[in-house]
Amino acid sequence: VRGKANIHYIYVVDSTEKIKGVLSLRELLGAKGDLILKEFMKKELIVLDSNLDQELAARIFQDTDLVTIPVVDEERHMIGVIHVDAMMDVMQEEATEDIHKMASISVDDEKIEGGLLKAPSLWLYVKRMPWLVILVFVNLLSGAGIANYEELIGQYVHVVFFLPLLIASGGNTGSQSTTLVIRSMAVGDVKAQDWFKVIMKELSVAILLGLTMAIAIAGIGYYRGVHSAMGNVGLETAIAVGSSMVIVVLFGGLLGAILPFIFRWFKLDPATASTPLVTSICDIAGVFIYFGIASMFLNIG
Repeated sequence: VRGKANIHYIYVVDSTEKIKGVLSLRELLGAKGDLILKEFMKKELIVLDSNLDQELAARIFQDTDLVTIPVVDEERHMIGVIHVDAMMDVMQEEATEDIHKMASISVDDEKIEGGLLKAPSLWLYVKRMPWLVILVFVNLLSGAGIANYEELIGQYVHVVFFLPLLIASGGNTGSQSTTLVIRSMAVGDVKAQDWFKVIMKELSVAILLGLTMAIAIAGIGYYRGVHSAMGNVGLETAIAVGSSMVIVVLFGGLLGAILPFIFRWFKLDPATASTPLVTSICDIAGVFIYFGIASMFLNIG
């Protein structure tokens, strides 16, 4: 081992190069001179299959806290060793890739490795443009929803005051939810079969969040409704705004929780269930939910 770095373990193989055990340098140096290796080596050891995905390999390093792990083929022939330093680079690459996907940025080459400041502007444009253009057309549905309630807006223009607030609350809740689920999936805390538990937990949290935010905004709704040009509709506006807040936040939270599982079921990366996608869907739903409830309480249509 003279002149070598990062030597922590000695792996024992037989005459066919099949791995049989492991011992640390300390154990080797402290052993009696008349012992043979198989008498004091550890026969139960963790190995990595040469075909294992690098992200799964990085997770094994996280779970075991080992410094090095041997790599073997299908017949357990030892073909190499991976050090934790190499896995740190892998984990950084995987985390960066997930962040890009969550921001709806398509990154599939090495130009970003030099950092944002060194990446060509045209390359950044090409990588960011597709999803943004798609979401522009998706968000046209929000405009269609608003146009569908022209009568409501014409008579009770004060209801428009709360629209940005409501749809933003749904999008923010959905973004928080999907980020938590994707992170939990990435570190192995949540499996595909845990979808029902996650949804039930998010259901309870979203209801509490929605009720809290509804109470906070209902008073403003009442005040704006009292001073409406169509007369005193303070109570109706407060109920419409408050109930819409609960439903929009509930929708956003559940959408953010379930989308990563849907992508996982279709063999897609859960990180693709990105924040812009969740936000856009919540914006569309928020328009129809809020104006639909407002129309009902204000007796429109």
